[in-house]
Amino acid sequence: MKFAWLPALALLSAASAASAQNASTIHNFEKLSLAPAGDKVADVESVDPGNLPKEPHGTVVLRGADGEVIATYDPCKDCKYANTAWSKDALAFTATAAGKATIYIVQNGKLRAATVVSGVANTLRFSPDGSKLAALVTLGAHKLTGATEAGAALTGEIGVSTDEQRIAVMPVAGGTLKPVSPADTYVYEYGWAPDGKGFAATAAKGNGDNNWWIAKLIYVDANSGAARVIAAPKMQMNLPRVSPDGKSVAFIGGLMSDWGPIGGDVYVAPIGGGAPVDVTPGYKGTFNGIHWQGKAILTSALIGDRYAVVSLDPVSHATKVLWSAPVDLGTQTFDGEIAFSADGSTAATITQDYTHGKEIALGKLPKLAAVTHENAALPANVAAQSVHWKNEGFDLQGWLIGPKAPAPGKHPMVVIIHGGPSSSVVPHYLAAGGQHGTGFDFTYDLIQKGYYIFYPNDRGSYGQGEAFTRANIKDFGRGDMRDMLAGVNAVEKIAPVDDKRLGLYGHSYGGWFSMWANTQTRRFKAFVAGAGIANWTSYYGQNGIDQWMIPFFGASVYDDPQPYRDASPIEYIKNAKTPALIYVGERDVECPAPQSLEYWHALHSLGTPVQLYIYAGEGHHFNNPAHLIDLRGRIIGWFDKYLK
Repeated sequence: MKFAWLPALALLSAASAASAQNASTIHNFEKLSLAPAGDKVADVESVDPGNLPKEPHGTVVLRGADGEVIATYDPCKDCKYANTAWSKDALAFTATAAGKATIYIVQNGKLRAATVVSGVANTLRFSPDGSKLAALVTLGAHKLTGATEAGAALTGEIGVSTDEQRIAVMPVAGGTLKPVSPADTYVYEYGWAPDGKGFAATAAKGNGDNNWWIAKLIYVDANSGAARVIAAPKMQMNLPRVSPDGKSVAFIGGLMSDWGPIGGDVYVAPIGGGAPVDVTPGYKGTFNGIHWQGKAILTSALIGDRYAVVSLDPVSHATKVLWSAPVDLGTQTFDGEIAFSADGSTAATITQDYTHGKEIALGKLPKLAAVTHENAALPANVAAQSVHWKNEGFDLQGWLIGPKAPAPGKHPMVVIIHGGPSSSVVPHYLAAGGQHGTGFDFTYDLIQKGYYIFYPNDRGSYGQGEAFTRANIKDFGRGDMRDMLAGVNAVEKIAPVDDKRLGLYGHSYGGWFSMWANTQTRRFKAFVAGAGIANWTSYYGQNGIDQWMIPFFGASVYDDPQPYRDASPIEYIKNAKTPALIYVGERDVECPAPQSLEYWHALHSLGTPVQLYIYAGEGHHFNNPAHLIDLRGRIIGWFDKYLK
């Protein structure tokens, strides 16, 4: 099916023009890893002036513990670098272009191409003795890894052939990269056993995009490839890490709605097999990183509005916060939010907040501070504060962002609902200069026009423990919407917000929330729904990840359809009277375009002001900066039309 390109809505609006005139050049840091000794870091860095036609080309940068550059590597001018990894005396990374991934190794300061994978390669890990390098590879991949990427064309017989991501191993000294895990099994995450003879991994047979939610914890022999099940708990799992004595596997387990974002409790299972034990029961925070430190475990965690390093005794369950700050952290998705040295004494991460751009932070725990200053000259463009309120027995938190010097009088406000729902909004730098890379954020332009932005972390979010994350099971759009509306009330008591000029935006779960809110309340005067869901019943049969729905709805739509109907905007569509802008990627696997089309069709038939835009070739996550530049103009223009 082909979709018409709608005329650009306020693409060259005053806000866009102002952004172009006040461009900020951002120094990007991403894909960070820490050397085992804690004395060096490697990451991928690039310079982005904003509004580029494609993502800026990055280079692999090696820095000392003081943040100073030691070396840079850029062997492929058309490649995208990622997956930095260290052994005691070597660095490895991937360079991907045109459907091929080259694995590079640096030893003794010399760079060499170790192997080329026809397909996708990621998650590089050296063996404990440094003699071997493992990777996750998808040979002959039909799409990029993960359900957020654009789906492969659905032609021919459906369901007979799927990509399988496998653990592959090669000698560091040189040799063939050999897949070792079973050919019919998709491996999601893995870690070496300390003896180098095998791996702990999460894996499932069949479709990789869909089956992460039913993955099992397995052990894979590094030589024979034989696999056995360690445990198969009814939960999502991530970051399997084998203890130094080789007897146990720790992992993050919990209710996770997306493969990628990590959150839950810390569990430990015997590597020989047996039921996992929750070693952080009832903890009022969400864990998202694991590093064994002898018999103890170092973790990263989101606790309320702060990221933290937490030391954990898996036997006594005692915990101790070693460091925390109200910032965002990040390394690589397969390593958690903080990287630790081999002995756990040193930590490194990439940090930012609403008024400070990204920098590399590194230090001996409990100290952790910025060692780079590439973005130190970037201005603080907004005022930000953490907002706390109570509703129905829950302690809620969110972020209120607004002008540094607001003009007199009341101001419009846009509420932004995060995706997931198992996720959380954490601070991120708000830059001038329009679109930077593919990290979509249009809020700077609105704030410069006098808007306030409110990011609520309602029930179902990360940051307050598993019970809080699980609090919206079979209750989508009811309790969490009451939390959001109570948060708006709290904001209006502390900020000059005009209750008659409220807008709401969301993407993914947030996109569904926006569609839903249009049928449940008249408090908002404009909605924007990105990659939303109009009808959970039809969605169940259209999307490529239906397994995620079982933990949240309790059963499949075929076994118990009522919860799906109860949360479907289409069931209440005649209540939707507020103007809505809708957008979606043409090849979205997670929230297929027909869902947005169904919602558009209903509003169009009812006479409610509505526009739908379908972006060619895009998936759930947009990869074309030109599309995001276009989308920014549409969203800003939509809110200006109905809220100004």
